[in-house]
Amino acid sequence: MSDDAAPDLRASDADRERVAEILRDALAEGRLVMEEFEERLEAACTARTYGELAPLTRDLPGAGTVAPAPVSFAEEPVGDGRWAQRITGGAASSTAVAILSGFERKGRWTMPGRFSCFAFMGGGVIDLRDADFAEREVEIVCVAVMGGLQIVVPPGVEVVVRGIGVMGAFEHPADDGPPAPGAPRVVVGGFAFWGGVGVERKLPRAERQRLKERRRREKLERRESRHELRHARRAERHELDPVRRAGRRDARRERERYRGGEH
Repeated sequence: MSDDAAPDLRASDADRERVAEILRDALAEGRLVMEEFEERLEAACTARTYGELAPLTRDLPGAGTVAPAPVSFAEEPVGDGRWAQRITGGAASSTAVAILSGFERKGRWTMPGRFSCFAFMGGGVIDLRDADFAEREVEIVCVAVMGGLQIVVPPGVEVVVRGIGVMGAFEHPADDGPPAPGAPRVVVGGFAFWGGVGVERKLPRAERQRLKERRRREKLERRESRHELRHARRAERHELDPVRRAGRRDARRERERYRGGEH
């Protein structure tokens, strides 16, 4: 892929968050004032392509990490990226069954190369956000009969859905841009009868918590900035009050002299 095409590539949530991090650092270091920060942050949150994100950090340190190149906004390369550390080669249990009940696979666990699950009048959750992967490509075989199965994947993971639904459905996840380099590929197949299999993308819990905390800090910073502005305006009005009072006294005296015939 040529660099000329890179600005037109779709940006992911991780790309926008990386730009927001650079903007927050610039604000803390005094490189941006609050008004510039708010304008650029809003633009970053609504950006759809790398080309819209790149100008927001072009004049800031660290902007090279978000330049509009083919891998600028993606995860780290396979050789030393976080995805490479999560392809472990190990494996946990490869089956799960829910009959008039439920099951969960979440947190830090190892997704095997092939995972089979069955739900009859029950349900199950397969959460891969914090999971390790035994292989680069894994397969989840789902059979749902009058039941439901939910698969949760983090952004950047490629998902292929091949299941068949009879009076049921296999839901595809929302597209969040091209897969991240080194990220695993998840193939979802199987059969759903009077049931459903859903796939959704969510940020890992730790990242969601960090994002929530950052938004809370940004809200507090904006509130403090507005408070300081109101305080400055109040102080300015206080300084002008003596002058205004003197002007009103002079105007009142002039009116009294006029009424008293001293004009």
